[in-house]
Amino acid sequence: MKRVVVWIAFGALAVLAVGLLAIQLSGPSPAPATQSVQTGPVIGGPFHLTNQAGAPADQRLLLGKWTAVFFGYTYCPDVCPTTLAALGQVSDDLGADQKRFQVVFISVDPGRDTPKVLGRYLSSSAFPKGAIGLTGTPAQIADVARAYHVFYQKVPQGTSYVMDHTAVVYLMDPKGQFTAPLDVTAPPAQVAEHLRQVMD
Repeated sequence: MKRVVVWIAFGALAVLAVGLLAIQLSGPSPAPATQSVQTGPVIGGPFHLTNQAGAPADQRLLLGKWTAVFFGYTYCPDVCPTTLAALGQVSDDLGADQKRFQVVFISVDPGRDTPKVLGRYLSSSAFPKGAIGLTGTPAQIADVARAYHVFYQKVPQGTSYVMDHTAVVYLMDPKGQFTAPLDVTAPPAQVAEHLRQVMD
């Protein structure tokens, strides 16, 4: 089974993420924070990538909507499809508020995840409708991963390889600023309800 590294490359972010998740788990529900986190390292920033249609994309696509940003890859056997399916259920449960929410999936495997591959992968009916897939050159992926403090590395497996990577869903506000890690292991309807509260 693929090894999954839920690990943040920078120690300060690890403390921040663990602290936020501890607060979520210790309370009555796993609701994301209701205001942007301003302490600790800055998460997010400018990037220049390519979407699944082959068009250039940058950080401006985060503006105007609440966005769940998730790093992974299409050959991922477990965590990535499970997380995207959970986000798909959350998005469906938002009902009319779905139009205020979007999912951005950034590949950490640019060697295999071409725009065409991303487009085919994200077309699954189990995944969020309208999910945006992003890929780029190895240097571009390294840059955006650094901006989000995401760790990833190639791990040989037989004649192929898997990617160990950070498995955090980053909730960004309509200004493109990090709000909190989004816990998609909770019941989708519960996550959707708390997203409504945050969005309002």
